[in-house]
Amino acid sequence: MLKTVLTLFRGAVNRTGEELEDRTALLLLDQQMRDSAAAVERCKRTLALAIAGDKQEGKRLDVTNAQIADLEQRATAALKAGREDLAQEAAQAIARLETERDAAMTARALFASEITRLTRHVTDAEAKIAELNHGRRVARAAEAVRSLRKSSIEAALPTQSTLSEAEQTLHRLRDRQSEIQAADDALKEIDAASAPRATAEKLAELGFGPRLKSTADDVLARLKAGSAPSP
Repeated sequence: MLKTVLTLFRGAVNRTGEELEDRTALLLLDQQMRDSAAAVERCKRTLALAIAGDKQEGKRLDVTNAQIADLEQRATAALKAGREDLAQEAAQAIARLETERDAAMTARALFASEITRLTRHVTDAEAKIAELNHGRRVARAAEAVRSLRKSSIEAALPTQSTLSEAEQTLHRLRDRQSEIQAADDALKEIDAASAPRATAEKLAELGFGPRLKSTADDVLARLKAGSAPSP
């Protein structure tokens, strides 16, 4: 009897430790998800600032180009009228404006590169967060199932073990393991089904839209077309 009690006690301690670890993992996942979402929001704000800066440089560039064109016309007219002194003054102003134009063009190139990088980063991060949200929901469902199973098992624990009651306990444990496995399988299915690439490939295989991947037949047809004699 004492041996049975000690065995049950060790089992309860181990189960409690596993459940604590699982709850801690869920809390950690929640915090990591919040941190990731906050990081994405900061990245979006940085992207918005980059877009705004690019627009400002674009407007400045348009104004500068218009000023250069205007001064070039006026300088040309001054030269035709024999006023090289005025043309020289205009040329100096044009040179300054061209320096500003080059600076604006360089700034726009830098903004364009940063905007592309940040846009790609935000898109990838939001897709990963969406996948993690799916996984988190499945993990919480699995934890709820395990808690329900735990309550059922503890409510049915006998004071004296019998063979029939031991078989019932084993059946409940197997059900719990099946639920956890089912939750894991559901997570994999959700991840696969939620991927836009997988959906596009599925539609392409059914004949809706062009294929996303080349097949051996496609390659062979292309080779035959390339090797065919010209008419």
